[in-house]
Amino acid sequence: MSPTARRAATTKTETPRKTVKAAKSAPVVEAKSVAEAKPVAEAGAESAARDTLLSRVRNLAKPPSSPHETRGASVVRPVVFGATDGLVCNLSLIMGVAGAAKEDPHSIVVAGVAGLLAGGFSMAVGEYVSVRSQRELLDYQIELQRHQLHHTPEQERTILLEIYEAKGLSRPEAELIVGRIMKDPERAIDTFVREEIGLSAETMGSPVAAGLGSLSAFAVGAFVPLLPFILWEGKLAFGVSIAASALALFAIGLAVSRLTHRHALMTGVRQVVLGGLAAAVTFGVGSLMGASVH
Repeated sequence: MSPTARRAATTKTETPRKTVKAAKSAPVVEAKSVAEAKPVAEAGAESAARDTLLSRVRNLAKPPSSPHETRGASVVRPVVFGATDGLVCNLSLIMGVAGAAKEDPHSIVVAGVAGLLAGGFSMAVGEYVSVRSQRELLDYQIELQRHQLHHTPEQERTILLEIYEAKGLSRPEAELIVGRIMKDPERAIDTFVREEIGLSAETMGSPVAAGLGSLSAFAVGAFVPLLPFILWEGKLAFGVSIAASALALFAIGLAVSRLTHRHALMTGVRQVVLGGLAAAVTFGVGSLMGASVH
């Protein structure tokens, strides 16, 4: 039986009698004080979350401390993904409408604005719900781990020993590390959540920051292919929109290559080819649909 399954079985069957007895004999005044303290604890948690977000934003402004620095991982993903998605999505939408309604520039602008707003808010909501759900899962696992460390500490110690032994440490080395970790309950909880469950608040980021970042990045990316059709009409707007979108896609590829340390030219060209392919397909489908309608 795996350590996690063994621990779950023990948790169900081993309920200390002292805990039950204490719960029965606990005075009503104590329960009332706990209920009164709950809003205070929630307010403190919200304040800590805001402080964490502000500190994360301040840390992003600092230069990286090492080549392995990943402080911006929780922000870079929604921003890069949002900008790329906004650019490719709205470019494809505009090209499709342009293929179907060649003589109606107003329809192209309306479709572009609608795509920008709809896609931006969709990205923001999706990113917020995604990160929020991850944080709620993390909070649940932390409380569950705290309960298990309180009621079955030896079993948790054994599981942590097995984790470090699986990483290649000898039994004495694992016992030394686990012994020091178990002296601090909060450190032990953080270690279990990282090692056993694979969750981390540092790399997860803030749901609000992820949602706003996705919305802003999507809007900026979606505005690039739309702007030429606002300023001009006909073939000029069409050509400028494609050229501006290609340059923007290439710039996003260069930015990604700086973060991933990949070949800059290849990454930029990859972005342009994929975005151009999506736009070409939608333009072709739009042209066919427009021809069949007319």
